[in-house]
Amino acid sequence: MKPWKKRLMAGMVIVVLIILAIIGVWWSRRGVVTVQTGKVVRQDLTATVTASGQIEPENYANVNANSIGKITDIYVQEGERVKKGQLLMRTDDIQQQANVDAQTATLKSSEATLAADEAAVEASAAAVRTAQANLTQSQAQLAQKKLAYQRGLALMKDELLSKQDFDQRLSDYQVAQATVESSAATLTQVKAQYLQAKNTRAMASAQVAQNRASLMGTTDVLDKTIYTSPYNGIVTSLPVHVGENVVPGVQNQTGSLLFQVSDLSVINSEVLVDETDIASVKLKQPAYVSIDALPNQTFEGYVTEIGQSAVSSTTGETTTAQSSSSNVSNQEAKQFKVKVRLENPPGTLRPGLSCTARIITAVRKNAVSIPIQALTFRSKKELEQSQKKSGSQGEVLAAEAQPPDAAADSPPDADSSQDDIQGVFVVREGHAVFVPVETGIMGTMNVEVLKGLKPDDVIVTGSYSALRTLRNNTKIRINNAPPPAAAQGQ
Repeated sequence: MKPWKKRLMAGMVIVVLIILAIIGVWWSRRGVVTVQTGKVVRQDLTATVTASGQIEPENYANVNANSIGKITDIYVQEGERVKKGQLLMRTDDIQQQANVDAQTATLKSSEATLAADEAAVEASAAAVRTAQANLTQSQAQLAQKKLAYQRGLALMKDELLSKQDFDQRLSDYQVAQATVESSAATLTQVKAQYLQAKNTRAMASAQVAQNRASLMGTTDVLDKTIYTSPYNGIVTSLPVHVGENVVPGVQNQTGSLLFQVSDLSVINSEVLVDETDIASVKLKQPAYVSIDALPNQTFEGYVTEIGQSAVSSTTGETTTAQSSSSNVSNQEAKQFKVKVRLENPPGTLRPGLSCTARIITAVRKNAVSIPIQALTFRSKKELEQSQKKSGSQGEVLAAEAQPPDAAADSPPDADSSQDDIQGVFVVREGHAVFVPVETGIMGTMNVEVLKGLKPDDVIVTGSYSALRTLRNNTKIRINNAPPPAAAQGQ
């Protein structure tokens, strides 16, 4: 055989061998899914809830106008530290002061009248005592004169007393009777005068009380033109100027805002927590707060208050207020206000600064954990079908080998979602076996596994498309090499 024929036959043999090798590799990999894997490990896990809000002092007061008037004096500036009761502002008080002066004079006049009436009562009381004494004296004299008259009658019978002496005793007795009657009438008269004096004094006393109440009212109106600090703090807002007219609030409308005083010794981070996370937030849970105005700094704190009514993300009203003002059902997402008190807040903080709070809701030490992306769901029906196919065919093809419109590729409907089983795919003898798991807390990238896995188990962690379509007991090929783009980036 010629040499060139030998070379041609050798080349053809090599080509045939290569084709056979390719076919063999393809045949051996038929139904094999390429996946990424990882191991079940023990590590510390921390569950957190992150929410945004703003910095607010625990105690602050928005002082509004109490009366109509013009601002005449402002004694502080915004940012100035003040003490409780310190005078901060005044409004026009000419009319109010005049009313107080007039009412003060009226009160003094009524008090003088009351004093005069008190003296009249005392005089009437003294007159009653004098009349009572006179009546007692006249009654004693009457008794004496009556006794002398009776003796005179006895003596006249025995003719031992002259007619003239008897007539004198009779006259004295009659005069004593008249004196008693006159004293009794005088006593009755002065008692009536005493009662009248007491009534006059009571009227004067009531007038004094009325004038004092009126003075208290006019003084209160005058005091409403003077504005002091409600407590120790800092003037955090002063939107008005001298010469501006202010008005008080009416019905549901607040009056003119004059200033705000805040106690910055106790600072809170008021954040809005989504309704899906609020159940895990509890009082006293630790939190870490970052403030946009102070980058690269984190402040420790703890939860002090949890709102009981949801807050609308658009209107800012609670659901209770919305339901009372409107019967329309609002299906928008709700949030709950949570207060996180900062420990050792810096003096540079100001109300209204934007912040983000990371609340620690649970901590697990040395927990069995897996990456969150390894978790997946499969329906009971799908697992039962894969188990039957596995028993009859020996292996199950990957979902991507099925037609695009296959039922297994379609997402589960709402009715079958309750039958979904949570689990992971464990690598066993070159196959991905679905294992149901019970999970605990969820960290940032990992989730705790309470039942179903043990440390060092190899599980399927990716890719997303592979996990989405992977079937139970599917033959797999492991490729943990980083993607080309990631490799080039390194």
